[in-house]
Amino acid sequence: MAQVAEKLRKAARVILVGPPGCGKGTQSGRILARYPQITALSSGDLLRQNVRERTPIGIEAEQIMKSGGLVHDSTMVKLIVSELARRGWIESRGTHAAGLSAGTAKNYSNLPSASFMLDGFPRTHGQAVKLDEEVSMNFVVSIDVPHDVIIERIANRLVHVPSGRVYNLTWNPPRVPGVDDVTGEPLSRRADDCPETFRRRLKAYAEETLPLLEHYDKAGVLWTVKGNTSDEITPLLDAEFMRRFG
Repeated sequence: MAQVAEKLRKAARVILVGPPGCGKGTQSGRILARYPQITALSSGDLLRQNVRERTPIGIEAEQIMKSGGLVHDSTMVKLIVSELARRGWIESRGTHAAGLSAGTAKNYSNLPSASFMLDGFPRTHGQAVKLDEEVSMNFVVSIDVPHDVIIERIANRLVHVPSGRVYNLTWNPPRVPGVDDVTGEPLSRRADDCPETFRRRLKAYAEETLPLLEHYDKAGVLWTVKGNTSDEITPLLDAEFMRRFG
């Protein structure tokens, strides 16, 4: 689907939420192509960058990971706040540029160029609460695709593992059956694309994510879009973006 770039009139601070197989990655890519003022911020990338650059937060996180622990939610929030402050998109009282501590972020740039979309965080209600203490997100999108549609989509999915290219036997088949269009190498199915396995993943996702959605619904920033395909969802999402930020 061709994308025509649009300009935002104010800052969008966005989170996309959706079950595996719903096309969230497709929608993220289309949003970034259509709204060039939005920057994608991956919590995983920020973590790896800070570890690599030996920042105070990176050293703290690395020590936790080396001991076999999970990086604390508060540390992940520090990473995000530090990056936003570095870019000049928020002013956070008590937040050091090096990320030594996190204060309460009160002043947000409303310039369109300060728009960003978080990827990978938050995933749980607890993480959302921690993030809210520092950053006020203003648009949380819940992508709602029927589970039966997702299961059918997954059952017909083939991937080229080295590149990550994804094909679907129903609506995006490879030109030559079983072969990647670009390299000619064989395609395969992901090990966890078994329908029964995926049903369990969807059930677990729904149970974990419901409190997160309720949290943002109470905050007044949740918007749910329903559809069976990405091409159905994209125009609805575009219209809502322009209504809120255009």
